[in-house]
Amino acid sequence: QVQLVDSGGGLVQAGGSLRLSCAASGRTFSSYVMGWFRQAPGKEREFVAAISRSGSSTYYADSVKGRFTISRANAKNTVYLQMNSLKPEDTAVYYCAADISTGWGLEAMDSYEYDYWGQGSQVTVSS
Repeated sequence: QVQLVDSGGGLVQAGGSLRLSCAASGRTFSSYVMGWFRQAPGKEREFVAAISRSGSSTYYADSVKGRFTISRANAKNTVYLQMNSLKPEDTAVYYCAADISTGWGLEAMDSYEYDYWGQGSQVTVSS
């Protein structure tokens, strides 16, 4: 079973930046599609970003495009989410996730495609 541990959340003022990290235990990390999702209180979990196995292709939600960057370091079994120009509406618990079974495509934006999830990291953006 794959274990994911995410970290890097915290409190930041509007316009600031944070970088989230997610470390995976899997022996074949480079075969996983990796994604980031977030959930605000009272709302459904929503897609943020995803990255292909090699890191050569990415998807972003329209709400974060141009501000957030997903990347991965396969040699370190780690995926990152760099968040710049943060807004109060970015406040949520952020989760990393691993898809070990399906291929790369639009399905990477669907939370139901993912097999394993991190514990979540709180990001709070003050106004």
